[in-house]
Amino acid sequence: MFFKILLIGGGIALCSCTHKGRVEVAENHVQWDSVVVNRTCHSASADTKPNCSLQLSFIYPVDFLDKSILKSVQKLFILDYFGSDYANMTPEKAAEKYADDYISNMIRDEDKVQDEDRPAFEYYQTSNNRILYNRDDLLSVTVGRETFSGGAHNNHKQVNRVIDLKTGRALSEKDLFIDDYREDLAKIIVDNISASNNVDSAPELENVGFLSVSEIAPNGNFYVDDTGITYIYNEYDIAAYAVGPVVVQLPYETVRHLLRADSPLAAIAF
Repeated sequence: MFFKILLIGGGIALCSCTHKGRVEVAENHVQWDSVVVNRTCHSASADTKPNCSLQLSFIYPVDFLDKSILKSVQKLFILDYFGSDYANMTPEKAAEKYADDYISNMIRDEDKVQDEDRPAFEYYQTSNNRILYNRDDLLSVTVGRETFSGGAHNNHKQVNRVIDLKTGRALSEKDLFIDDYREDLAKIIVDNISASNNVDSAPELENVGFLSVSEIAPNGNFYVDDTGITYIYNEYDIAAYAVGPVVVQLPYETVRHLLRADSPLAAIAF
């Protein structure tokens, strides 16, 4: 762990804390490491100017039997967590650069602020990623992020990825499902949401905050484990903010007829 105090032009004081810790996960013979970054930033006139806080906890693979696959998987982890601008960096460099950019963007935005009535604490972001499944040559990982940059409320987002460790590729729905699966899968998803919300018919979902139920469809934001496929719909994807994220858990028995017999899920789904 190290601490540093930096003085940045415009009277901004920045304090950062970064440390790394070993994480033990072994099911697929993947070795892991992690980097944690905590930064806060405030102006010299903190009573009237915005502050910001960034907290990130990033786990990533550091060793695997096939080094070319390891490199591909590392890139996917960085891409999902930090974005395409950081995809060609090492995990440590990506984390530090992302934090630097977040603080720099806050300072730039602060320079544009003229309204002295804005609250003292204006910006924050917290994020982490978690390994949800790590067996059978499959890796399910999710990135969760909470942000606030003014406005009526904070925002939450969860992005999921399923990786085939035989190839180092991210799996899409087309890798898992038979042709012409979308209409049938959409109905299964809507029926699941209806049951979870105790409504008798799909159109009634619009009475409890869902939007355009007829347009709800598989969105590619899913993860897998040994029990089934789980879809995540983030705030505003298919429902009002008050509904929150929508989690749709589909046991394999409910979608087995739509899965490819030779898909990477075959070993756990059939």
